[in-house]
Amino acid sequence: MEHLVNKKVKNIEISGIRKFFNLVSGIENMVSLTIGQPDFPTPEHVKEAGKRAIDQNQTTYTHNAGLLELRRAAADFYIEKYNIAYSPETETIITSGASEAIDIVFRTILEEDTEVILPGPVYPGYEPIIKLCGAKPVYADIRGNDFRFTAEVIGSYLTEQTRCIVLPYPSNPTGVSLTDQELKEIADLVEGKDIFILADEIYSELSYEKQHTSIAGFIREQTIVINGLSKSHSMTGWRIGMLFAPESITRHILKVHQYNVTCASSISQAAALEALTAGINDAEGMKAEYLKRRDYVYARLIEMGLEVVKPDGAFYFFVRIPDQKIRSFDFALDLVEKARLAVVPGSAFSDMGEGYFRLSFAYSMETLEEGLNRLETYLNNSF
Repeated sequence: MEHLVNKKVKNIEISGIRKFFNLVSGIENMVSLTIGQPDFPTPEHVKEAGKRAIDQNQTTYTHNAGLLELRRAAADFYIEKYNIAYSPETETIITSGASEAIDIVFRTILEEDTEVILPGPVYPGYEPIIKLCGAKPVYADIRGNDFRFTAEVIGSYLTEQTRCIVLPYPSNPTGVSLTDQELKEIADLVEGKDIFILADEIYSELSYEKQHTSIAGFIREQTIVINGLSKSHSMTGWRIGMLFAPESITRHILKVHQYNVTCASSISQAAALEALTAGINDAEGMKAEYLKRRDYVYARLIEMGLEVVKPDGAFYFFVRIPDQKIRSFDFALDLVEKARLAVVPGSAFSDMGEGYFRLSFAYSMETLEEGLNRLETYLNNSF
């Protein structure tokens, strides 16, 4: 019966990140620096809130958009952190993770043959959904611009078919963010055009040198903001995302969300409420530790003579492979076989990631030190 499967589904693939992670899983004596999974536990008080929700039988459906109290907390979070105001009643939706938010946004705004401009390289979770919507992903090459997805770069890819620009910052896989001036220039470029900006701000609380700025502050009416608690509060498995947009957009997104999942988990919503109120600054301690790790890893990579852009946020380095004749998948596989070290080949992040590998520093300092020692030994023996 496989011949009856939707051709669009047949033509998409499992994420290259997961594909490589699964490939190396189970190999003995392996150090893995692959997955963007915070190595901190969910804060205790947040876990307790989830337990209380179970004990108090808060196990029923909620409003499709999420508990109003949680939506208020989410809206307050954006006011306090980023000075952007959204109505909790009409402009805020609690989703099953940021991934579901991306899905329902694209299914709401995209039509056949419309185009979505993405930075290349980029997180692989956008392209498959765009294609499932019958739309076309258009990769804007940012490799020669220190991985900065600026208005100057975007402008050359705009066409009459452009429906959306995806602005993921701080970026996965590069860790690069954007300045206020760069954000304003992007807003000026698209303001008044029939183009949405999808601002994926899931790493916003992990911005190191300066406070994160949301592009919604420059062009609110055309922006759909996605965020969540997976990275900021180490709640990846709780699956809580937050979506903010003008009411004229969210009222349509909510319909897709309703038929997709009805509502986010009530238990996870209770934990999220605790995270966004009593735990609103829980990310600070984690961020301080990530900053130490970033600086350590950066110093080690530079000492090895590797070409890399220092990340502004998130917890990744996107490193240029010394020998550009080697395909990134082959490099990563050789690294596994000879050094028992796993990283993600750059090709997982579009064709424009070829020639690079991604290294996650969401691991303990001890693990990072061992992994980098293995990388250094491998490079000394191979190049």
